[in-house]
Amino acid sequence: MPRRLLAAGALLAALLLTTGFALGEDRDELLQRPKPLKPAAYGVGAQIPDLAFTDMEGKTGRLSDFKDAKALVLAYTNASCPLCKRYGPKLARLAKAWEAKGVTFLFVNPTPGEDPDVVRAARKAFGMTSRYVIDEGQHFSRALRARTTGETFVLDPSRTLIYRGAIDDQYGVGYALEEPSRAYLEPALEAVLAGTRPEYAATTAPGCTLQIKAGKPKATDVTWHKHVQRIVQDRCQSCHREGENGPFPLMTHAEVKTQAAMIRYVVENKLMPPWFASGESLPMHNDHSLTARERSQVLAWVEADCPKGDPADAPRPRTFTKGWKIGTPDVVLQIPRPVKVPAEGTVRYQWQTIPTDFPEDRWVEAFEIRPTAPQVVHHVLVFARYPRNHPRRREQPQNHQGLNGYFVASVPGQTAFRFPTGTARFLPKGTSLRFQIHYTTNGVAVTDQTKLGLIFAKGKPEREMRTAGLANLGIVIPAGEARHKEGTSRILPVAARLYGFTPHMHVRGTAFRYEALLPDGTRKLLLDVPRYDFNWQLYYRLAEPLDIPAGTRLIATAWFDNSDKNPANPDPTKIVRWGNQTWEEMMIGYVDWHPVDKSK
Repeated sequence: MPRRLLAAGALLAALLLTTGFALGEDRDELLQRPKPLKPAAYGVGAQIPDLAFTDMEGKTGRLSDFKDAKALVLAYTNASCPLCKRYGPKLARLAKAWEAKGVTFLFVNPTPGEDPDVVRAARKAFGMTSRYVIDEGQHFSRALRARTTGETFVLDPSRTLIYRGAIDDQYGVGYALEEPSRAYLEPALEAVLAGTRPEYAATTAPGCTLQIKAGKPKATDVTWHKHVQRIVQDRCQSCHREGENGPFPLMTHAEVKTQAAMIRYVVENKLMPPWFASGESLPMHNDHSLTARERSQVLAWVEADCPKGDPADAPRPRTFTKGWKIGTPDVVLQIPRPVKVPAEGTVRYQWQTIPTDFPEDRWVEAFEIRPTAPQVVHHVLVFARYPRNHPRRREQPQNHQGLNGYFVASVPGQTAFRFPTGTARFLPKGTSLRFQIHYTTNGVAVTDQTKLGLIFAKGKPEREMRTAGLANLGIVIPAGEARHKEGTSRILPVAARLYGFTPHMHVRGTAFRYEALLPDGTRKLLLDVPRYDFNWQLYYRLAEPLDIPAGTRLIATAWFDNSDKNPANPDPTKIVRWGNQTWEEMMIGYVDWHPVDKSK
């Protein structure tokens, strides 16, 4: 059954499709769905101790209090993990539905240090009415040998562990499906009530990694104040703070320590800060990946239980701009209709148009896209539709498919941009701006009405910043194909200066590469992204602009995984072609550039 996703010269083409490029690093850490485990190795069949607890209402209890229930579900959840947020409403519904059948749910928060007020707000938003325990002492996690925030544990009346693992496979690390293809928790409950054993008694449960304290922490000289606070300020806080789209704040020692286990996981696997260019690429100005030294410091600090150190070593607090990062815009445009984003399910791309009424042509030197609900906005693309009689209208076919008229964009972590000195983006009089907005649900219903702020140049700039789209609208990705390659190219007839690149594919995209074939036959690698991640459609800005001669051919090559091994694949049985929606595919390599007049 299809799993639609929730939340782009014949001789040269043949050359592209037969040239062998390795996909590079393994993508298993980018995308994770539940996987079967050997039940006995993970405690299934053993009796769980009669754990004592105090719930959030201050009422004490023990697991043995639930001996009259047909089954007891210990459902792990918290208020900060993105997967817990997505599964929150479903967990609440499951609890109410199964409690009517004699099954009791006990929600367990395994994240010591979470703000109780934030937890209460999340419970209310998700509709969780069952008893809720914050496992500050990690007694539940040690007894259950818990691994992630997303696990569920099913106990029979004798406290025998019958099942542990995922609820289903609808949501995982790096992907979301419109509906699950396999359920795990409910079949396990049905088996317990029937006196049988579930087909799957243990699975992994994608979620935020837990750090269970055991024994004395490892010694280290690395401290929060002297080392880690500086790294977090520089690499994390631009997103992980109030009003931005990071799922939880990382502004204080306590907030960072609460997320220490997940920080260790994403740092070990080079998932955060998000940066996916290989070391073979040209140097990039916005490369915010951690150095080897920084990674080792963060990991040593987590293993040592996050020591604070001497406050005298602390850096000065970083000051973030309140409101518009680009400064006060000359004009603010807002999409005309608010968009109601539900707590769950699929939200198709939203398209809205804003006519401009400027009395003359304008040149944009800086822009910023500010959603009013940034936590649910995946990306925003803005296209300029020129007036009907404008000379550039011919550049924009009726169905431009995201290729022509590209104006500005916003992706996670990159919402504001100032064009290089002496350059600006052209905005003709009478232009309409068409917004394409991709929303992703996160467990709480919200309303968004995205804004675009523009700062205009005082006059016509020296150079017009342009964006070329290297696109292959004829892509055909065979059903079940795990490493399918597509390519395209474009010759720039004039000498050009390149500034940056934005690879765009959808959820089957796995790798992307830009190259330049110079007129003398030299082939130059520009950008190599061996682990493309649809969730992070990064802009790669060159550390130094690159001048290329007239007649250079820009080459884009992309790889796709349309197999059932790709957890994000909506339907591996289908041939996939070009389309705007996320469950279709695109292959676009955007390139920022402007002509270079060698006579000047």
